Amino acid sequence: MLTPVVDDDGAPFWEYAARGELRVQACAEPGCGELRFPPRPCCPHCHSFDSEWRRMSGRGRIWSYVIPHPPLLPDYAAQAPYNVVVVELAEARRIRLVGNLVSGPDAPLNSVAGERIRIGARVQVVFGTGVGDGRDGPRLPRWVLERP
Repeated sequence: MLTPVVDDDGAPFWEYAARGELRVQACAEPGCGELRFPPRPCCPHCHSFDSEWRRMSGRGRIWSYVIPHPPLLPDYAAQAPYNVVVVELAEARRIRLVGNLVSGPDAPLNSVAGERIRIGARVQVVFGTGVGDGRDGPRLPRWVLERP
């Protein structure tokens, strides 16, 4: 399975994810405070280099999704068809995260049938390895339906 590429700007995101926290980078300049994702060194609104990481509720709505089908990378092909969702965060509608809709934190990618996915469905973040077979791996933000 592919693992995230961690750079200096995004490292705190993955450190918080390892603890089970969804945090988003925010401008720390007084009077700005804009949230931004993906993480970057400079605020695109006021151009300040001061930033902080704000904890999010982890709630959101499915903004878009796709069901990939083979041919895929071998580890993914074994779980196809599965979903990839784009989730709009509840408290930051301009922030959208990509992940998978699953039945639980360490469930396989194909644990939610594609016909159950709806644009606008409310979801909650969970953190799991994304491997689905008990192997260790980075804790990834994944999504479960608020109403299964």
